[in-house]
Amino acid sequence: MYICFIFQAMIKCIVIDDDSFVRKLTEFFISRVKSLHLLHSLDNAEKAVDILQSREQIDLIFLDIEMNGMNGIDFLNLLEKPPQIIIISSKEKYAIKAFEYNVTDYLLKPFTYVRFLKAVDKVVKKLALQATGTYNPSEEIFIKHHSSMVRLKYNEIMWVEAMENYVVFNTFTERFTIHATMKSIEKKLPAETFVRTHRSFIVNLNCVSCIEDHSIVIKTKDGVNHISIGKMYKENLMKNITILP
Repeated sequence: MYICFIFQAMIKCIVIDDDSFVRKLTEFFISRVKSLHLLHSLDNAEKAVDILQSREQIDLIFLDIEMNGMNGIDFLNLLEKPPQIIIISSKEKYAIKAFEYNVTDYLLKPFTYVRFLKAVDKVVKKLALQATGTYNPSEEIFIKHHSSMVRLKYNEIMWVEAMENYVVFNTFTERFTIHATMKSIEKKLPAETFVRTHRSFIVNLNCVSCIEDHSIVIKTKDGVNHISIGKMYKENLMKNITILP
């Protein structure tokens, strides 16, 4: 199985779901993965709080959102240093809120064993990166694209472009269109790397090939792209780059 070769340590996990059928199914899927070790299977989040307070080592939580009493979001709010989280939910509408807590994946009920493995694979990879000190969750962003949540690392985003009531994230190979404003996106991207060059463009300075009089040149797999520089943005752009005499 492909996930067993990336991270050799046993991953200790718990399941929190008040749906007994889904909880049993998750337990069964866990039992089929040699790198997973199930510590507890719980029907409510309050019991999980007690377990976490006991300081028992937990690497991964499979967490339902909609539960009686304390729901999944309430539970996430209590975690100061959360382990890896895989959300299990029957509704897609909680996805954006859940990813604000840097959850690793979001499984929609009913999910298959193959989809379960993909989620666990993400956990394994993140734990492997954490073990080597190379994973930093602040270096990425999640965007909702069609019916999925897409994880983009900041260094993959070459520029962001406004398109009426939407914005387009441009990477070297793909474009992702989401419903948002440039102002909201500008606030979420690190200002030391992403600079507004025009009312319709935010550019990743690390991806700039050259700067011409009124445009920035960025190269993708489709060729050369010229990004406009607005007059009111040019001064700030020049302050953010190093120019040798």
